[in-house]
Amino acid sequence: MKYRANYSQLVMPDHINVIGTLFGGKMVSWMDLAAAKASYRFLEGTGASGAVTIVIEKVEFAEPVYLGEWVNFVSTIEEAGKTSFTIKVEAYAEGRERGNRLACSAIIKMVAVKGDKDGKYKKLAHGKTVE
Repeated sequence: MKYRANYSQLVMPDHINVIGTLFGGKMVSWMDLAAAKASYRFLEGTGASGAVTIVIEKVEFAEPVYLGEWVNFVSTIEEAGKTSFTIKVEAYAEGRERGNRLACSAIIKMVAVKGDKDGKYKKLAHGKTVE
């Protein structure tokens, strides 16, 4: 089963950098949230408390994103290990003046965790596969 999630954000004035485009750090932060949404669906029924990001790799900024545009994220679980899993996140900018376009992509690795009674979290074998 393919695990996928969609997530959207509107680019507001406080998201803009000094050259008038979306700040790259904000885009990466939103991509991490988009990956978290896919991980939530992937880990359903596993007993995991959630997942934490262990690495964000291969971030590629393809096109600038401007004030007032929507950024629509598509996150797909691509691989699953014993406790970790890999998520491909694609961010599509949507605007009336520039149309729809792939603005950014990244590969994000997360690890399933479970909290104990003392509030400490440990890796959890999630038992899921991606086919």
